[in-house]
Amino acid sequence: MSNHPIIISGGGPVGLVAALSLAEKGLDVVILESSPEIPTDLRAGTFHPPTVEMLDTLSIGQELLNMGIKVPEWQIRDRKQGLVAQFDLNLIADETPYPFRLHCEQHKLSHLAFKALQKYPNARVMFGHTCSSYTQDEDGVTVQAESANGDTVELRGSYLLGCDGVRSIVRKTADIEFEGFTWPERFLVFATTFDLKKHGFTGNAYIADPDEWAAIFVQPHDGPPGIYRIAFPIKPEQDEAEVLSDDYVQSRIQGFLSPDQTYEIPYRSVYRVHQRVAQSFRKGRIALAGDAAHVNNPLGGMGLNSGIHDAINLADKLARIVLDGAPEALLDQYDRQRRLTNIEYVQAITIRNKKMLEERDPQIRAERLQEMRDTAADPEKHRAFLMNSSMINSVRRAAQID
Repeated sequence: MSNHPIIISGGGPVGLVAALSLAEKGLDVVILESSPEIPTDLRAGTFHPPTVEMLDTLSIGQELLNMGIKVPEWQIRDRKQGLVAQFDLNLIADETPYPFRLHCEQHKLSHLAFKALQKYPNARVMFGHTCSSYTQDEDGVTVQAESANGDTVELRGSYLLGCDGVRSIVRKTADIEFEGFTWPERFLVFATTFDLKKHGFTGNAYIADPDEWAAIFVQPHDGPPGIYRIAFPIKPEQDEAEVLSDDYVQSRIQGFLSPDQTYEIPYRSVYRVHQRVAQSFRKGRIALAGDAAHVNNPLGGMGLNSGIHDAINLADKLARIVLDGAPEALLDQYDRQRRLTNIEYVQAITIRNKKMLEERDPQIRAERLQEMRDTAADPEKHRAFLMNSSMINSVRRAAQID
């Protein structure tokens, strides 16, 4: 067993889950997190069934279940026609013990994982420290970490995990290309305390429209019914200050609810969306996971989930290498499993979801929405669709790759 810890760059949910999985297996781990505390990022908040299963293998699984909202049904709607199709995850209850989407903000998972890590003397989180550079050799990695006051700390590790997001220093230093593109439009995301169930919405819904499609997710709040987060596209040329103004945000929600009502909007933000996959998830003793390895649009709620699948897969393989003497070729298998399934499932499904919601051609649009109706109406097709959209098939596919 190596005397050096596994170093993780990035203390977001993926880095913290990887660290907790490693620590609970008995490995030494150090996290470098540039923020002075656990980051509060409100973008992601949907956990698919296989992700809930994976998190339930850790000490925090049940606590997360208790904190979240279980959403067994979700919808595809048309802005003018209303409900198009409703899908019920109870139809695959024989495939998973968790036939629902668990809605809970990702920062709550981060806080749970951080709290759990504090029980382990073999785990350490260094807040206010950023991985600035590193070198690797046959025996390990030497990491330079810059503190908030500008001091540099040198750490020696056995492996380095890049869980440091879309601008990953680990990926860039390894000179790994981040292949793909950035969507021209940005996303406006805001939250409302208005109960959308009163208008027939389930806790998760996607609204198709050529100009103003939307994605809706309920999240835990101070008691029922929760708070609804809504994502809209905004054109590249639109001014961000205008987009974030009260008038503009109200006009978006009034467009598909009542135009005569003013809605409480406690949160709003704008961000860019990328669709990219790293050319490799592994180079020597460094490995990438989460947004450092792949990013995608949020239509389907697959980004955070895929990152957690990376973290659990990678932690299991590192434990076998460090504790059991398994060959480092397992990291090549990690690359094959996670990169291929990200391309085949996550990228393909999220791109297809976006194109369906924003389709402008009336005939193609009608055909795609009819296909959704037909899929929901046919039990066999319904199940098959859920196996893909729930990410169960992507996890099973990865397990088949040698």
